[in-house]
Amino acid sequence: MIKLTIYLIIGIWLGQFFHINQDDLVLLSVGLLLLFIGLNFLLKNVFHLHNLLGVYLCVATVIIGLLSFSLHEQKYHKLHYLNSFVSPTNTSYDVTFSIREELKPSRFHDKYVISIHSFNGKRVKGLCLLNISKDSLQNHPKVGQRYFSAVKFQKINAPLNPYQFDYASYMERQYIYHQLTVASDQLYLIENQVRSVFSYAAQLRERIQTHLKKHQFSSEELAIINALLLGQRQELSQEEYERYAQAGAIHILAISGLHVGLILLILQYILKPLEFITYGNTLKVAIILILIWSYAIIAGLSASVVRAVTMFSLFAIAMQMKRPTNVYNTLAISAFLLLLFNPNYLYDVGFQLSYVAVLSIVTLEPMLRKIWHPKLKIINFYWRIFTVTLAAQIGVLPLSLFYFHQFPGLFFLSNLVIIPCLGSILGIGLLVLTLSFFNSLPEWLAMLYSYIIELLNTFVAWISEQEAFVFQNISFDLSQVLFSYVMISLFILLISKKTAVIIRLILLSIIFYQCYLLFISCNKYHNAFIVFHKSRYSVIGIKEKNNLEIHSNLQDSIVFEQSLLETYKVG
Repeated sequence: MIKLTIYLIIGIWLGQFFHINQDDLVLLSVGLLLLFIGLNFLLKNVFHLHNLLGVYLCVATVIIGLLSFSLHEQKYHKLHYLNSFVSPTNTSYDVTFSIREELKPSRFHDKYVISIHSFNGKRVKGLCLLNISKDSLQNHPKVGQRYFSAVKFQKINAPLNPYQFDYASYMERQYIYHQLTVASDQLYLIENQVRSVFSYAAQLRERIQTHLKKHQFSSEELAIINALLLGQRQELSQEEYERYAQAGAIHILAISGLHVGLILLILQYILKPLEFITYGNTLKVAIILILIWSYAIIAGLSASVVRAVTMFSLFAIAMQMKRPTNVYNTLAISAFLLLLFNPNYLYDVGFQLSYVAVLSIVTLEPMLRKIWHPKLKIINFYWRIFTVTLAAQIGVLPLSLFYFHQFPGLFFLSNLVIIPCLGSILGIGLLVLTLSFFNSLPEWLAMLYSYIIELLNTFVAWISEQEAFVFQNISFDLSQVLFSYVMISLFILLISKKTAVIIRLILLSIIFYQCYLLFISCNKYHNAFIVFHKSRYSVIGIKEKNNLEIHSNLQDSIVFEQSLLETYKVG
């Protein structure tokens, strides 16, 4: 299954370069099948069947990857709104749409993902980004509401400064190609609630949040509860997000395998009495699957949530069938299914980090654990947490440096304190959410949980304030990511098989890496004249070799606080 998943990934990757008609891909698959049958008949005395079958499965899986990418690329669908455009930027269109998802607001706009239903009276489909001016907003649109408006479709802005985050490409990976900017008085409510899974999940979250606000939770505590338990980070401030990132604890604010695994353990314990009745084990697994998938829907079905729930669903089913499970195969099966469902998960940062973290834990943690065998149970417990944390950090470090350009030096300390408590935090939190849904949350429990979240925030803030251990603005490109994973893989092989060949490969990869670093260093010494984009101001950079001189009509202190200079220096 691992090989098939790799071939599927190759097919999806090739799909972004070659757009092949879906009918042609199907015909190609059938043609290959007939070729396989013909070759097997003609050459059955020369080749064994399983050799030809392996080649066919390899090629067929690559084609499935291409087909999956093509089927999900919505702009090629006949009913997509792009096929109804005349002049997308200058013409106003009558559009009906429903709110699909609420995003984190910007400084001037509230942002939503919308599903378009009609376009100048013609039935169409497709996703768009909706920006509603904050100064004109009367009532916040809710997920599931259907609206009518006369709008102009605008392209999502490409990066305006060097090495800036490409938001347009990111949204295109979500199949969102345009944005609409309107004032609230330009929106006309048609239907208050469109029935969909997303709208029901949003209603449930809103009900819980409304009841939670009746208690004495601060805005920061509510934001953490929403992120930690409901997977909603819209209310999380940038300052709070950065504190958790600098403390190396940002993973607890993204519902992933850690959360789902703990929830699965809690459900296994609660539902254990069912094992003593007829067909109790089957009923127990069915209830667990229903509950964890319901939780995934409520949490917004992000890539990390779906990955975790899919993987633990496979584990739960394998445990029920009492079959031995291979973690690598389980990971491969879950990745295969998810990529068939949405090929663009391959480019999702959360998807990449979650799979790499689990692979690293499964592979490296047993090796690290063998270094020391503490006799005391409490010391052994914390040693296991440390080895799991270290293994995960080794695995995700290259990707973290590539995407976020920082490394939290005290990650092990924050995890040694938070992870042992996380089971209790999640358990009590789920009880708080359940009681809030029924408007039955006692004040003493709300105060207790408020105190727990306050302690968590205080500890994370203290860790993040140790600035000497937070390494920021680290330049790290894709080639360095690949070099890093090659060297990590070779070191793992060296631990398991100490051979001269592997040692030579490690030394060779180190030499190649040093040559690449030397090449990067030499390329830095070039001259450049840069005009940065800054609304209503001028910022000009003159780069001579390794020095950057900035000229601007802004105050110097304000100029150097701008992220555009940081991204340029890191890039």
